[in-house]
Amino acid sequence: MGPVGGASAVQARPADDDLVEVVEAWIADDPDPACRAELRALLDAGERDELSRRFRGSLHFGTAGLRGPVRAGPSGMNLATVRRASAGLAAYLAGSVPHALGTRVVVGCDARHGSQRFADQTARVFSGAGFRALRLPGQLPTPLLAFAVRHLTCAAGVMITASHNPPQDNGYKVYLGNGAQIVPPADEAISTAIGRVGPLDRVRLGGPGEPVGVDIVGDYLAAIIAALPPSVSHDINTVYTPLHGVGRDVLLAGFELAGFPAPHVVATQGQPNPDFPTLPKPNPEEAGALDLAIADARAVGADLVLANDPDADRLAVAIPDGARPGGWRVLRGDELGALLGDYLLARAPSPELTITATTIVSSGLLRRLADAAGVGYAETLTGFKWIMHDSAARSGLRFLFGYEEAIGYAVNDIVRDKDGISAALLVAGIAAEAKQQGRTLADRLDDIARRFGLYATEEFSLELPGEAGEAHMTQLMAALRTAPLAEIAGYAVTEIDDVATGTRRHADGHVEKLGLPPSDVLVWRCGEKARVVVRPSGTEPKLKVYLQVVVPVGPAGDVPAATAAAARQLHRLKADLVPLLEPK
Repeated sequence: MGPVGGASAVQARPADDDLVEVVEAWIADDPDPACRAELRALLDAGERDELSRRFRGSLHFGTAGLRGPVRAGPSGMNLATVRRASAGLAAYLAGSVPHALGTRVVVGCDARHGSQRFADQTARVFSGAGFRALRLPGQLPTPLLAFAVRHLTCAAGVMITASHNPPQDNGYKVYLGNGAQIVPPADEAISTAIGRVGPLDRVRLGGPGEPVGVDIVGDYLAAIIAALPPSVSHDINTVYTPLHGVGRDVLLAGFELAGFPAPHVVATQGQPNPDFPTLPKPNPEEAGALDLAIADARAVGADLVLANDPDADRLAVAIPDGARPGGWRVLRGDELGALLGDYLLARAPSPELTITATTIVSSGLLRRLADAAGVGYAETLTGFKWIMHDSAARSGLRFLFGYEEAIGYAVNDIVRDKDGISAALLVAGIAAEAKQQGRTLADRLDDIARRFGLYATEEFSLELPGEAGEAHMTQLMAALRTAPLAEIAGYAVTEIDDVATGTRRHADGHVEKLGLPPSDVLVWRCGEKARVVVRPSGTEPKLKVYLQVVVPVGPAGDVPAATAAAARQLHRLKADLVPLLEPK
């Protein structure tokens, strides 16, 4: 896919003797005086290593559009890259969407560094290109932008956000008129159009865009609440943290509209703050991210902890658990996926016309739940764009539920992306119903384990930075294909999926097609007992490994004993795999 920087501005890997010339060309093309001064200061100080890092390539459209650090140069998020990306996207829309010129494009942003400026620049480029640019009212969650694309009948939408990335990052996320994230070949065509954008001073800028009324928030909340199963109880005591992001006001309004008591908001994390001062990283999956919320939950005697990431498209949940240190348990993404999926599947109208979806690295439990309910099931590549694209879009069935293990959930078809607000409302309803029955979310998870077995999952990553790390990942994936594993930690491998070639090879030599787009992913299946997935990360210098074991429980089985057995099996799997994957 093509870079954001154009040929007039940047080369892929400038040689040292060309570096100054390349930087000077970028400075001459950059519309932002602050960024020009930043690069000029680096040139004057002789910071060749830093300049080389910034000019050793450009931001590319990937799983989430563009993401990178806010800084000058082609590998950063800045006015130049945003202007070029917007001009390329506008050109793509003008050439691919019938009667596109004059149609609407909606632009939103969160509270990260530079978000307002980047949103303003995006809207001005679209206005200048002949589109009717709309601006969401203030700093709002990403799922609200995704909702607005269809609700306002737009040709596309752009959200300025880096989701749960580190504080120094920002990003540019693109939705097309169907309200879903871009997928191939659209992303490749947009990248090509971006690469064709000429000098930036020739990109015409128009007005700042028309403000969308604040009633868009009420429209969004009314739509997602109407699509949820009616709550039979609203008696739930909740602690909530937006992790210094933009979810608080929308979530509180949603709880009020749905009839739930107002959650207790973690005071030190309630206001948007792009520096995320109380967090190791602004990601609710990170160890320690929910510590303040859990401390508040103990203090107020809460039934439930809910946490959104900074743009509120993801949801983390913690529940009381007296058997755990500290008395609380943070649910894994797969556990919450099972709770939500099981609840929605039990209430699915016309199951034979309905479909659920998850990714190849998420738990295999959703397939079992869907099969038992007579509902369709799709398994996709990683990335939520594939869940929305490859399920209902291709099957013609009504979308019911989709999730990925990285705490992203779509609990209806109102928002065609992960939505941490609607998922939070659904979790509150499920927990309130369980409380009314004298039960808990942990009890519901135990019920699922007794019906289908305990599906235990774990993820770990190997950091492999730099060119040496990239070379090791390439060599390792090739070696694993050339000499496939026959057993892992005592489990016999019965099937190997190679998503790069789109094939599944059985132990007896039989080969079948997978039906997935090519991707650098290997999956080892050990019957119904275990599964291992290995893939290079698409956004970080990491090799990512996903483990799953299934432990039988039975209707009257001992779930704590099964949980302990699963933990031992996952430990053995990891201990067996790490030496095979690490650089020698």
